[in-house]
Amino acid sequence: MLSLWALFLSAFGAATLLPLQSEAVLVGLLLRDPDAWLTLLLVATLGNVLGSIVNWLLGRAIEHLRERRWFPFSAAQLQRAQQRYQRWGQWSLLLSWMPVIGDPLTLIAGIMREPFWRFLLLVTVAKGGRYMVLALITLGWFNGQ
Repeated sequence: MLSLWALFLSAFGAATLLPLQSEAVLVGLLLRDPDAWLTLLLVATLGNVLGSIVNWLLGRAIEHLRERRWFPFSAAQLQRAQQRYQRWGQWSLLLSWMPVIGDPLTLIAGIMREPFWRFLLLVTVAKGGRYMVLALITLGWFNGQ
């Protein structure tokens, strides 16, 4: 049970602006207990999606937080991200699984007032898909093991 909490917290933190990685935790747990792959996949996806929801909520409130010293993005970075989001729209959320650009995309989706239901659907597909591919690779399902 403790390992599931560790996975959840690492996945949650990795989806926020914290510099955490959940992939190593997931792989370690998959190697330790391959039969628990579905539970591990669901816990990692849930944590990561909930972390992205935090970003979306921060994006909704960004106008009040933008000038804070601790705010992690410059005005220029936010403007570039908004321009990219306007160009690709909601479909850019399918890239929310990617390192470096994924977390800011979920924040920008909040700034751009992306409807929550569509945000949740696209981010869940993207992040769940990433963990699924990682699990399949780890368990050797692509090489016939």
